[in-house]
Amino acid sequence: MKLGTLAGDGRDGRLVVVSRDLAWCADARHIAPTLQAALDDWDRVAPLLESLSVDLAHEAIPMMRFHERQALSPLPRAYQWADGSAYVNHVELVRRARGAELPESFWTDPLMYQGASDGFLAPRAAIPLADEAWGCDLEAEVAVVTGDVPAGASRDEALGAIRLVGLVNDVSLRNLIPAELAKGFGFVQSKPASALSPVLVTPDELGDWWQDGKLHRTLKVDLNGAPLGRADAGEDMTFDFGTLVAHLAKTRDVAAGSVVGSGTVSNRDADGGPGRPVQDGGLGYSCLAEQRMIETIRSGAPVTPFLKKGDTVRIWMDDDHGHPIFGTIEQTVG
Repeated sequence: MKLGTLAGDGRDGRLVVVSRDLAWCADARHIAPTLQAALDDWDRVAPLLESLSVDLAHEAIPMMRFHERQALSPLPRAYQWADGSAYVNHVELVRRARGAELPESFWTDPLMYQGASDGFLAPRAAIPLADEAWGCDLEAEVAVVTGDVPAGASRDEALGAIRLVGLVNDVSLRNLIPAELAKGFGFVQSKPASALSPVLVTPDELGDWWQDGKLHRTLKVDLNGAPLGRADAGEDMTFDFGTLVAHLAKTRDVAAGSVVGSGTVSNRDADGGPGRPVQDGGLGYSCLAEQRMIETIRSGAPVTPFLKKGDTVRIWMDDDHGHPIFGTIEQTVG
């Protein structure tokens, strides 16, 4: 099933079940007022929501048009947002561009940071940018939402606790990152609010596309109407989501409603080297930083600029019929 959130009486909105084609939705507040409430009581609530989803498919209940432009992020705020770096290819390129070796441990121990979860941007909301000199970048990622995960959970236990899957634009202010990392205490100002896809879906809805904690579909990214990325989210993913969630839960309980990101989706080129632009027959890039890194590796300096005010980013993932699975994140830098 597919779940979304529309504006409601409070800041957490109101829960709706959304049709598979994203055209219609049904109010689910009689089952759970918000998505977080549903996640808190998932074992009881999920079958009721699934039944509502079936009734919606058969047009057996009152329904209304689902307009993505009116949708909030399914979790307008969350108890936790932890972003991994599952595609080590991306990390390797970052380090190679600055002449640094990749530590061997990066292939076995995931990188992860905690970002701001007190407010996710709506999927069609503007990306606020006070100063273009901050180096604003998109990061197209896959994300999962968990149920309760006990401390010390195994990879299989963590994988079983994944309730929902979706997409995220993890906005980064690249030119603020070096000074923050130099302090040795992580990201704060360089990681503003992110945006989730208009709907999140249960893993069973994805069928064979969801295998072993990986989503095997093409993640599509356009910048100002031109293709930027067409990476396969299931390829070159060093750490699956079960591993990422277990990493997060190693020393503490993870609460229901925690959002865990994959990090920037990144593929190697067919010859095993750095990726090429879509226009050159490659799979492109899921963030501008990776394109700039490859330009640095190949020619000594980046050419592609970071986002400017007025730039528009689109992030989505199609099914076999060319229809967006999670809806579309479409944001203009403001």
